[in-house]
Amino acid sequence: MSKYFCHESSYLDENVEIGNDTKIWHFCHVLKNTKIGTNCSFGQNCVIGPNVSIGCNVKVQNNVSLYDGVSCANDVFIGPSVVFTNVINPRSFVNRQQDFKQTRLKKGCSIGANATIVCGNTLGEYCMVGSGAVVTKNVKNFSLVVGVPAKHLGWVGISGERLDFDDNGIAVDGQETYMLKDDSVHLL
Repeated sequence: MSKYFCHESSYLDENVEIGNDTKIWHFCHVLKNTKIGTNCSFGQNCVIGPNVSIGCNVKVQNNVSLYDGVSCANDVFIGPSVVFTNVINPRSFVNRQQDFKQTRLKKGCSIGANATIVCGNTLGEYCMVGSGAVVTKNVKNFSLVVGVPAKHLGWVGISGERLDFDDNGIAVDGQETYMLKDDSVHLL
């Protein structure tokens, strides 16, 4: 049996899986068919699901809703009040549940406070989305994007620090070495 913490003010629907050492704080709701990995943290007032998959070591700050269509890999950080969508053209009088778009958050990506992630996009491994950005297209691995709409500003390493590439397209960040080639960054 899994050992996790869920504050008494939060609700867990049936058919929910929650990994060990996960913490679900005040006023959260985890909807049916949702899977949450180990060592995750959900701040107050989060809604997760239904049918959402969350990896391990994921940190979700206050006031975030992860809707059907969102999948989240390991080591992802989601800042306070980040907004996700799951339909491109919503109307209150049209049922578009069959039209939910998939949004993928790959390993290690970070999303700053108050960013909006328009559905149907993938946030690459270890990318960083600046606070308040509006993501309207896929974000490459290690890319730093900011603004409305979000635009590529530079590259970041696993540590989250900006990468400074030499004339050979090589950057070092701590113990890691990166190569910039064909407008993509690769970990060596």
